[in-house]
Amino acid sequence: MRLQSTRPTGPGRPRRLSGRRGEALAFYGFVSPWLIGTAVLTVFPVGYAFYLSFTAWDGLAPFKPWVGLANYREVLTSGDTLSSLARTMLLVAIVVPTTIVGSLLLALLLNERVRGRTVFRTLIYIPAIVPPVAASLIWKVAFDQNSGGVNRLLHMFGVNAVMWLTGSRAFIVLIVVLLWGIGAGLIINLAALQTVPIEQLEAVRLDGGGAFTAFRHVTLPVISPVLLFQTVLVTITTLQTFVPVLLLSPINGGVANVYTNIPNANRVYMVDVYSQFFSYSRYGYGSAMLTIFFLVIVALTVLIFKVAGRSVFYAVDPNAAAKEG
Repeated sequence: MRLQSTRPTGPGRPRRLSGRRGEALAFYGFVSPWLIGTAVLTVFPVGYAFYLSFTAWDGLAPFKPWVGLANYREVLTSGDTLSSLARTMLLVAIVVPTTIVGSLLLALLLNERVRGRTVFRTLIYIPAIVPPVAASLIWKVAFDQNSGGVNRLLHMFGVNAVMWLTGSRAFIVLIVVLLWGIGAGLIINLAALQTVPIEQLEAVRLDGGGAFTAFRHVTLPVISPVLLFQTVLVTITTLQTFVPVLLLSPINGGVANVYTNIPNANRVYMVDVYSQFFSYSRYGYGSAMLTIFFLVIVALTVLIFKVAGRSVFYAVDPNAAAKEG
C-alpha cells in the first residue's frame, strides 16, 4: 500500500529559493547589523565631516557658509599646522621602530627556556592592559617636578630636580608613555615565534649556521607578516596620539583653554585639531585638517605595504590563493 504524499502542490505550495540566492539573502541578513552600524556610525559622520570641510561653520550657527577649498589651502600653508604634522611624524619615527624592534627582542629573549619566563612575560604584558588614561596619569605623577619618583631617584645621584612636564622634555615623557605598552607587541611576537618550524632551525645548525643565521634566514621570514601587521597598526595608533598629550599637561582655565597649557614640544597634529574645534570653534577648518590627515594615514599605510611588503614571506602566495578561489 503506497501512502499519498501530503506535501502541498499547485499554486499554494511555498516556493523554495535557489541555493545561491538563499545563501546570499542569509549572508546579507546576518551582516545587516554591521552594515547598518557602519553606515550610521562611520559613513555618515565621515561624509558629514567632509562636507563641513568646505564651510566656515562655527558649530553653533544654523547657517554654514560655503568657502570651497579655502580651508584646505589654509591647512597646507599654515606654519602651526605643518609644524604639528612634522612633530607627529617625528614621534612616529621614534616610537614605531623602537616598539617593533623592542618587542621582537623581548619576545626572542622570553621565548628561550629559562626559569621564571612566565613571570617576566606577565610583568612586561601588564602595562599593555592598563587604560591609556590611567597610564598617562601614572607617568604624570612619576615625572612630577616636586614629588615625582623620577626626580627623587635622580636626587639620590646628586642630580637636581628636572621639570619633565614642561618645555622640550615633555616630548621625552610622551615617548615613555607610548612605549610603556610594548608588552602587547611582545605577546603577538611570542605567538608568531611558535609558528617557526623547528626542523628548519635544526637544519641551519646542522649546516654550521649560528643563532643569527637561523634568525635571519628562518625566523625573520616566517614572522615577517606579523611584523608588517604590527608596523601598520603601531604607525596608525601613534599618528592619532591625543589622550596622553592632554593628560600629561596641566588643565588651568577649563577644557576650552587646555591647548594653551600644552608644551609646544607636545603639540602634535590631533592636539591642533582639537584646539581648532573646541578652542577656536573652527569646525570647517578642523574638518579639513582631519580629511588631510586621513589621506596622510592612507598614504603612509600604502607606502609601508609597498616598501616593507616586498620583504614579507608568505607560506601561501595570497595572489595565487585568490586566483584559485
